[in-house]
Amino acid sequence: MARGDLRVLLRVLRVPALTLAALLALLAINVALGATLPFRNVWIVEAGVTACMVAIVLLVSMDILEETPLIRLFSSIGFFWLLIMFGMTLTDYAYR
Repeated sequence: MARGDLRVLLRVLRVPALTLAALLALLAINVALGATLPFRNVWIVEAGVTACMVAIVLLVSMDILEETPLIRLFSSIGFFWLLIMFGMTLTDYAYR
């Protein structure tokens, strides 16, 4: 492999590698918080970390920032609907 090809490969893989590193770091934070339970309402922090992970996946892995506004709108609506469905499911489990 030529030196120029290696530079191109590293430039192309930079964003996915940083995305993977960020997601793994956030996962480690979530696991550590869940395993140690440092304070009573730790689930709020865990939900925030999970929201950051979802935002990273949406913006980087799904390339939402590079899409047209209509696709961004429908992607946002889809994930909002998913949030509603998770909320309804958790409410159902909480009150049974």
